Amino acid sequence: MSNAGLGFSRPAIAFDESGNRREIELVGERALTLYVDKKEIVTLMTMGTHPELLTLGYLKNQGFFEHINEIARIQVDWETEAVAVVTKHKNSDFSKQMEQRTVTTGCGQGTVFGRLMDKLKGIKVTPFLLKQTDIYAVLDALKSHNEVYKKAGAVHGCALCTTSSINFFIEDVGRHNAVDAIAGYMWLNNIKGDDKIFYTTGRLTSEMLIKISQMGIPVILSRSGATQMGLEMAQQSGVTMISRAKGQHFMVLNGIENIRFTMNK
Repeated sequence: MSNAGLGFSRPAIAFDESGNRREIELVGERALTLYVDKKEIVTLMTMGTHPELLTLGYLKNQGFFEHINEIARIQVDWETEAVAVVTKHKNSDFSKQMEQRTVTTGCGQGTVFGRLMDKLKGIKVTPFLLKQTDIYAVLDALKSHNEVYKKAGAVHGCALCTTSSINFFIEDVGRHNAVDAIAGYMWLNNIKGDDKIFYTTGRLTSEMLIKISQMGIPVILSRSGATQMGLEMAQQSGVTMISRAKGQHFMVLNGIENIRFTMNK
């Protein structure tokens, strides 16, 4: 691991509605091309704060690797805007993963390689019971974590949570990048998802639900809405899907049997 994270923002000059000159912060955005054993895989647009975790999570979520011990090292070089992944055997064949690609509607055009839609058919997450007050507690705890959005906007935030704490929070220019970075964090630290809640500020699309299901996380919570295919993916894998979660309001789209209403009854 190279620990090559960048700062999240850059200063810029703007003029407000009164014509006054102001210094503001703009979110950094960099291209990062991912190579595995010198084979070019994809170019991601990222804020660059956690490039190693993003790389690990991307490769795991796209089905390139099953076990983290297959990877020998990761080296990020921002001068060439590249990240080099070296495997232990150095002869990886990714032809199957690369032969079928679906470009999704996610911010920054997230891509799903291989036959992940087919793979999802075999995934069923473990049901997790959640109290109404747990949802409110998670939303309340997250209020202090949107650092980049508060200063500069233009990002999505994602978090790995339990009912009592925020384990890991990350912001990036695309929500799929933030999801992949959390997947990388879980993979690197051997964290299981069966008692976790995943929070995102972004839409609940099919890509999001496929990734969450692969991570074994039983609950996804968003302040935004959902797509029809996202709902179908949640129903297929058994993920409890909660949208429009803000303040005291939320909408359970799937998994109502896993919610214990304790208030306003």
